[in-house]
Amino acid sequence: MMTTEAAEDGKARTGQPWSVRLGRAWRALLGEPDYGPFALGAAAGTEVAIAHPHAAVIEALVNGLHAPAIVLDRDGRVIAFNSAAASVAPALRPREPALISLRTPELVDAIRRAGKRREPQRVEFFDRVPLDRWFEAFVTPVKLPGLERTADLLLITFNDLTPLRRVEQMRADFIANASHELRTPLAALLGFIETLQGPARDDAAAREKFLGIMRVQAARMARLIDDLLSLSRLELNAHLQPNTPVELAPVVRQVVDGLMTLARDRGVDMKVSAPDEPLVVLGERDELVRALENLVENALKYGAAGKRVDITLVRGQTRAGTPEVRITVRDFGPGIPPEHLPRLTERFYRVDVADSRSQGGTGLGLALVKHVLNRHGGRITIESTPGAGAAFTMHIPLHSAETGQGSKSQ
Repeated sequence: MMTTEAAEDGKARTGQPWSVRLGRAWRALLGEPDYGPFALGAAAGTEVAIAHPHAAVIEALVNGLHAPAIVLDRDGRVIAFNSAAASVAPALRPREPALISLRTPELVDAIRRAGKRREPQRVEFFDRVPLDRWFEAFVTPVKLPGLERTADLLLITFNDLTPLRRVEQMRADFIANASHELRTPLAALLGFIETLQGPARDDAAAREKFLGIMRVQAARMARLIDDLLSLSRLELNAHLQPNTPVELAPVVRQVVDGLMTLARDRGVDMKVSAPDEPLVVLGERDELVRALENLVENALKYGAAGKRVDITLVRGQTRAGTPEVRITVRDFGPGIPPEHLPRLTERFYRVDVADSRSQGGTGLGLALVKHVLNRHGGRITIESTPGAGAAFTMHIPLHSAETGQGSKSQ
């Protein structure tokens, strides 16, 4: 920060306050002519030099904008900015040169071009502090009525591109992951086909073995494509909350009956606990069946070492006190390390990639469960202790017969 002595020394040597000298330097950067002592308020001292005759009106207009907006005078000093702009550039201060707070080179260049060419400028830039964010800025020269000189103000507005960039990144990651998951079984199929057409053409035993493996790989691709299509349908209808009453006890029984063969093959005993009272939610029955199937199938595959899976259906309450239904699938297998729990519902995320693929998993099961529950106004919670198994709980708003409505789970 400049001391009083330094400021006085600068004024003594040049005959002008520091703010006026910085303003003239800014005009030189913009390529504007220097009017010297005839510049707006230049001879009147710091406060008068910075003040603008329309400052109150400009400030009122800027505060009425939802988008981040900053107005600079012809000397590059801040006349007004709204609260949204303060989140983009926290160092902004009224009546101070914009260069102090707007230090992004792309934005500074755009301001310079707008002031020099008298043409609107658009620029995109990336800001790493305090968080990674992408912005689009528009710098527009504004000529105030009644003034004969060149553009009197510069209006800077910002659009936050961060959500768009993150969606693009997620889409790119998704395509890359999906391509990788499909490439592995496709490569296996091509390899076996070449073998069957070549060295194993007349080997009946090898042919039977390879055809069995090819069938497994083809089934894996079919499951992956089916899961991808299911996710797409869920995302397409995410804004449409189901309104059909569904009793959950029959859903649980249907899922258990359908997976009984897998349980016997794995040597796992399934136990179901449900109340006598009907527990009804508003939902799509097929989607709820699919979500619960994913949870129970995961428990049978990855928790088979515990030889037991419990499915519990109970009435509960959200943190806000509204009624909900909870379906808990608990296994007694090896459990899940705590560092993996926050990411389990991400697409293609696996705790053990090799084990998941050997079990025929696509890495999309829990993502499907999360999307189904989101559409039903619910959520999923996961608890696990390594060595003691894991519990996955579906929370779904309970349908009230009196009001005919469900309450969003919180």
